[in-house]
Amino acid sequence: MELENDNVLKISGLNVALQTEGGPSSLVHNLSFGMKKREILGLVGESGCGKTVTSMSILQLHDKKSLDVTGSITLHNKELNGLKEREMRKIRGKEIAFIMQNPMNAFTPVFTIGHQFMETIRAHTSLNKKQAKELAIDVMTSVNLPDPDKLLKSYPFQLSGGMLQRVMIAIAVSLQPSVLIADEPTTALDLHSQLLVLRLLDEVRIKYGTSILLISHDLGVISEMADNVIVMRQGEILESANVLELFDNPQHEYTKKLLKTRPTFYSDKQPYTYMS
Repeated sequence: MELENDNVLKISGLNVALQTEGGPSSLVHNLSFGMKKREILGLVGESGCGKTVTSMSILQLHDKKSLDVTGSITLHNKELNGLKEREMRKIRGKEIAFIMQNPMNAFTPVFTIGHQFMETIRAHTSLNKKQAKELAIDVMTSVNLPDPDKLLKSYPFQLSGGMLQRVMIAIAVSLQPSVLIADEPTTALDLHSQLLVLRLLDEVRIKYGTSILLISHDLGVISEMADNVIVMRQGEILESANVLELFDNPQHEYTKKLLKTRPTFYSDKQPYTYMS
């Protein structure tokens, strides 16, 4: 029986290398970390440090012809690395959901939101079209999306980036995944939309018990959302700590430099950072 303190997702000795004419080039080196139920784990670092490569490896979405992935990736103690594509398709979306940076890339423009929402649900369940629609409406209502019926009839281009991102989160949590990977989920959004998306992610973790891997270069987002933080550079983990410890007492010089770049936002005359 799985205990609350057990790791839902565990990465051990993960190495990712790109095969080139001159030999293998390391993208990720010896990564090890775990995620507990309801934990938000922040993964931070500059562009190209290996954050997205790590998430693609967890999802087993890497190009197997050019990338060599070794090490262990377990979900509820089930090994994912090397799993056949047919088996991984059952896990992606249902057990591990993914939210990308640009929500427009997640939707096909010629189909309504409702069509794509219901197809996602039906791909992983035995629900019929009517039942899938009812579930979609229930989930959208539960995450405070306004007028679900109207949203389901809309096309992606009719919604703002912030609304599309919130809809994508609703789709992601409709099957109550154990893990949600959010890769720069607020980067393309205005401040108001960022706040709404971050608040929604926090509600998801509380309501569904979902563990969230929050990938971001924005330490303002990480400081308000994460329970624990991993700092990466050049494919390696430089520092890993509780969020309060990391921000109050960073150990690595690179982390200290990152913290100096943390932005502060102002509303009227009152400074504030992101709030969940």
